[in-house]
Amino acid sequence: MTLTPAPPAAVVAQTRTAPPRKRSRSRTRFAPYLFVGPAVVLFVLFMLVPIIYAAYLSFTSYKIQGGGILGTKSLVFAGFDNYVSVLTDPALASGFWHLGLYSAIAVPLTLGLALLFALLLDTPGVRATRFGQTAIFIPYAVPGVIAALLWGFMYLPSTSPFSYITKALGWGPIPFLESSGIFGSIANIAVWGGVGFNMIIIYTSLRSIPAEIYEAARIDGANERQIALRVKIPLVIPALLLTGIFSVIGALQLYSEPTTLKPMTDIISQTWVPLMTIYRNAFLTDDLPGAAALSVLLAVGTVALSGLVLWISNRRTKGAQS
Repeated sequence: MTLTPAPPAAVVAQTRTAPPRKRSRSRTRFAPYLFVGPAVVLFVLFMLVPIIYAAYLSFTSYKIQGGGILGTKSLVFAGFDNYVSVLTDPALASGFWHLGLYSAIAVPLTLGLALLFALLLDTPGVRATRFGQTAIFIPYAVPGVIAALLWGFMYLPSTSPFSYITKALGWGPIPFLESSGIFGSIANIAVWGGVGFNMIIIYTSLRSIPAEIYEAARIDGANERQIALRVKIPLVIPALLLTGIFSVIGALQLYSEPTTLKPMTDIISQTWVPLMTIYRNAFLTDDLPGAAALSVLLAVGTVALSGLVLWISNRRTKGAQS
């Protein structure tokens, strides 16, 4: 009688543990989808669906059916009529003119001050660096409406401490809320709140530069100012471009500051910037399709401008590398 030898214990153990390995591989395969899934769902619900609905509304118009007080309002297809009406509206051109003047003041000042503060904090031997970072960053944590209210009280001639000093000197109040000073006043609020965020991005980029590069520059006789101008700034250009895109997008979204200051001055109208025109069309004149058309145009313009900046940045980066 021939007896079949029993399988080794290791083979038996491997056979028994095979199913858990398959389950482990299956879990590993689906893990990225589980992590990305919630973000995709939120993006679809709160970004993609509203964009598609706004694009749909921009090609419609209201039509009263039935007549009289019993008539009902319904949406009908209107083609590009809303876009033609929006693009020929003089208020839109005036709004973009105001937006351009504001951006010409706010964007360069925000980037320039953020770069200056980042370079100062990165200078060897500077004390109280953490306090400086916190002090510059804190205004970014203040909501835009609160910041506009705070600065609005400092702009009003009756409550402004700056105008109090100039009036005491016999110079009269500072025209913060007049036509000659309104752009600088609004830009000041945006700069005060935006410098800290951009400074953190640039400062983080500066801290990632290897110290050997600085040591080599010092051995060659470069002082701290020359290192900042010829070494640090060229190496943080990608961070400057990123903050520049953020600043341009933020400028195109100007709304809370002029809306908050509007009750304090007659200079700011309901259509002072494009987003205020969108709000007027949607909620004051009940022209929701017109507001949707202007929203789509503003979104497409913002994406195109951001893409143009990225394209120029990539071309310069490739040119420098070649």
